[in-house]
Amino acid sequence: MNLWIVLFLGVGAVFGLATYSNRHLFSEGPTQRTSDSGSALNGRLLWVLISTCLWPILALTGLYSLWRRRKRGTQ
Repeated sequence: MNLWIVLFLGVGAVFGLATYSNRHLFSEGPTQRTSDSGSALNGRLLWVLISTCLWPILALTGLYSLWRRRKRGTQ
């Protein structure tokens, strides 16, 4: 694999691990955090897998959500 592909996937995995508890800001997942006692695919693992491939899009939607929340005065 190319170094750029490995970096892209690595940054995505780190992004997923770092943003799991705030995934509602990216228009993904529930607004209330639930326990992770269910299947691994219902929680952190699925979020990390999604983020690994889609982190640029999720970062943009997160910035947009942050902008909207600040404009409304919440946060």
